[in-house]
Amino acid sequence: MNVAGRFDRLDALRTVAMVWMTVFHLSFDLNFFGLISKQNFYTDPFWTWQRTAIVSLFLFTAGLGQAVAVHQQGLLTRSAWQRLNARFWRRWAQVAGCALLVSVGSALVFPGSFIYFGVLHGLALMLIVARLSAGWGRWLWVAGGLAVVLKYISASAIPSSAGASFFNDKWLNWLGLISRKPITEDYVPLVPWLAAVWWGLAAGLWVLRHRPHWFNANARAWQVLALPGRWSLSYYMLHQPVLMGLLWLWMWAGR
Repeated sequence: MNVAGRFDRLDALRTVAMVWMTVFHLSFDLNFFGLISKQNFYTDPFWTWQRTAIVSLFLFTAGLGQAVAVHQQGLLTRSAWQRLNARFWRRWAQVAGCALLVSVGSALVFPGSFIYFGVLHGLALMLIVARLSAGWGRWLWVAGGLAVVLKYISASAIPSSAGASFFNDKWLNWLGLISRKPITEDYVPLVPWLAAVWWGLAAGLWVLRHRPHWFNANARAWQVLALPGRWSLSYYMLHQPVLMGLLWLWMWAGR
């Protein structure tokens, strides 16, 4: 730990997710501008499985981060609602504000499939759930497993249940209990993605309790790799506009 309250290996893990996400989005942008052979990022398993892995890694690290926060601030000894302190709400406001900007920006670029509940929207809600449930201990592992199971149950039950199809409506599909994926560029509902946050929270609390040295790193290489991960939200917000802007300029200059 070299910056107050931060662990190099945790931030380095965020950096890995950021680099992978950048490569994925650069590929998407090249496809969007017709600069590579046509790819289907919505159905091709090569791309859909990568997206699943990238989002899972981001949410897992978010859970790890919540574990560090509640451990360092001594919040596990407080009631669930007392864990939602002022420091938490400041960070939450940043995430929620960025989620709103993503919706506005995506509506300008993809008006027919704008992002109304993507990864930042989901994360804003999952952070609250994570704080409230941080005291569950080993039951966090079980809760995550149930979230995954619930997704598969809902996927098979909703199509055959006339009374449950309303979960497909936009005002409720943030829950994830859907049988038909909505038309949107990014969709990260509570079910099953909350599982990744819960498992990250459970793993982080276990490491801090039993193997805290796993988070520590003294090597210079870890410190360098950790640096971008300390600015993950800012990077997330800026990387796509920058990538798309640079590609547009390159195409314009090549006319």
